[in-house]
Amino acid sequence: MTKLYTLKLNKDFKTAYYHGKTFVHPLLILYVRKNREKVSRIGITTGKKIGGAVQRNRCRRIIREAYRPFAARLQGHYDLVFVARKATVETTSTKLHAVIGDMLKKAGLPL
Repeated sequence: MTKLYTLKLNKDFKTAYYHGKTFVHPLLILYVRKNREKVSRIGITTGKKIGGAVQRNRCRRIIREAYRPFAARLQGHYDLVFVARKATVETTSTKLHAVIGDMLKKAGLPL
């Protein structure tokens, strides 16, 4: 199992929001920014519009598991912030896996 390094500080999320590139899909929004760390880091945001705590936690879990296979192959050092959308609640991790793959290719990240 690949270890995922996560964004924890609010300033790291804000830097990705304001200075990163944005890629939008009906299921997800992705912000990508190159970082100076030695690893790529992931951040997941779910707002209250998604639903209650159970729905928000489910969204985080399926996004994390859909991204995990890409974490091992991702070359370079990037901060990735995934923002869940309302439709993310009803989807599966296999569908999200394909969406994340397309978004990472669109972003031009070396896989």
